[in-house]
Amino acid sequence: MRVHNWLVAALFLPTLALAMPKEARVPGGVALVPLTGIDSEQAPEVHYGNNRVMVVPGENSGWVAVVGIPLDAKADETQQLTLDQGGYSFRIDDKQYESQYLTVKEKKYVEPDPEQIKRWRRESAEMGAAFTHWSAPSEPTTGFALPALGPFSSPFGLRRFFNKQPRKPHSGLDIAAPEGAPITAPAPGTVVAVGNYFFNGNTVIVDHGYGLTTMYCHMSKIDVALGDQLDMGDAIGKVGSTGRVTGPHLHWSVSLNNVRVDPLLFLDGQ
Repeated sequence: MRVHNWLVAALFLPTLALAMPKEARVPGGVALVPLTGIDSEQAPEVHYGNNRVMVVPGENSGWVAVVGIPLDAKADETQQLTLDQGGYSFRIDDKQYESQYLTVKEKKYVEPDPEQIKRWRRESAEMGAAFTHWSAPSEPTTGFALPALGPFSSPFGLRRFFNKQPRKPHSGLDIAAPEGAPITAPAPGTVVAVGNYFFNGNTVIVDHGYGLTTMYCHMSKIDVALGDQLDMGDAIGKVGSTGRVTGPHLHWSVSLNNVRVDPLLFLDGQ
C-alpha cells in the first residue's frame, strides 16, 4: 500500500472539520445546503428525487446536505430536498458547456447493433446498482487526490459528438496518461463493480460511502477484485485504451447521489 506523506502527517493532527467539495450550484455541480433547525445528534435521512443524499456535520453545528446536481437540471426549476422533518429547496444557475467533436474509427461504438445494445443495457443496470449502493463508513469522504498523473484532455460536461452524431454529455474527466500508467485510489473505498463493458472497456467502480462513488474506465489492466477494501494510494489498475476511445487515457467519473458531477470540485488545491 502506498500512503501519501501528507496523509501520514494528518494522522497526528487534531480532528478538523471536513474539507468540503467546492460548491457550484450549476448542472453537474454540487450544492451545500444547510439543514437549518435540525438539532438531532444523528444525521437526518435526506433525498433528492429518488436518491439518498450525503449529510455531514456543519462547520459549527447542525447538518449540511452535500447534493450532486444532474447535468440535465434546469436553472429555472426549483430543486427540492425531502426529509421526515420537512423539505428544503435551492436554486441553481445555468451553465453552458462547450462542444467536442470526435472521430471514432470502429462503427460499432457509434451505431451498435441490437445485440450490442442488449449488452450495453445489461451493463448499464450493473453500473446503476453500483452507483446507487449505499454504505455508511465511520468517516465520510468529501475530497479526493488525483487517481492518475497527466494533462486533462477532456473536461467534464462537454456536449459530445461522435462522427458528427450527438451523444450524451461527457460525464467524467479524461486524464491523458500513457498506456500502462498507474491508476490509484483517490480515497478509501470498497470495490463494488468490476467488468469489461461495451463502451467503457475495462472498468472499476469504487464506493466511498454515503452515496459517493468513483468510476475508472478504458483500463488496460485491472488490479482489484469485487469487494476489495482500498486505502488512498492503493493500486486500482493501469491506464489503457479499451472500449470506445480515440487513444489511451483514464476516464474518471465522480458520482454523488447517483448523479455524475465534476471531479474537479473534489480536488482540494490540486
